[in-house]
Amino acid sequence: MSHRIERVNELIQREVATALFRIVPSAEFDPATVTITRVQTSPDLHVARVHVSVLGDEFVAQRSMSALFRHRREIQAHVGKAVVMKFTPRIEFVQDTSIEKGNRVLEILDRIEHPRAPVPPPKNDEPS
Repeated sequence: MSHRIERVNELIQREVATALFRIVPSAEFDPATVTITRVQTSPDLHVARVHVSVLGDEFVAQRSMSALFRHRREIQAHVGKAVVMKFTPRIEFVQDTSIEKGNRVLEILDRIEHPRAPVPPPKNDEPS
């Protein structure tokens, strides 16, 4: 990846994160649960895929992603004003589950490292 594309990705990531706080109403989603993990801009700079990680259950993730899709044009307009380019890339939001997968792996490793004490057999209260 060229250095220019990397810089564009970083700028778009920063401006999309800023736009989330300014544009999307907090009634539609909680910005504290949303993280922009990375941006992948196409080599021709026409499309920017914004990878979004959402903390919470499936309902929270669907609600947050649908809010992003509804406000995509406004977020794209914000990016267009903040990042000076010949044209603004079309922003596409993609849900990123890598953080959730990483947390799951850490939980499994923790269980392996610190197994719970074996459960004693139930006591038999019947007289023998």
